[in-house]
Amino acid sequence: MTDRAFLKQMAGYGLTTAQIHYHLPDQPSLLQLFVWQEYDLAPQFPELKAFLDFWSREIEGKLHSVTVAHAGLIRPAEFRNAAGLVTLH
Repeated sequence: MTDRAFLKQMAGYGLTTAQIHYHLPDQPSLLQLFVWQEYDLAPQFPELKAFLDFWSREIEGKLHSVTVAHAGLIRPAEFRNAAGLVTLH
């Protein structure tokens, strides 16, 4: 059985992390942080948009800002030549 995360990566999904700053309803002067992480497609971010729509609809904390980072985890390997060889005894 193949892992769901691996199948998403093979389909072009990458790891997306969002820092979501929001205000508490009973303490509007207080800014809170929620970190969300899921595999998503850049630059459309359908998973993140769906989560933010859910947040706006179901959670009372008013959104302040969202910062997004995205990295494709499956990519061509990088090779570097060794600049020298050191032998220790």
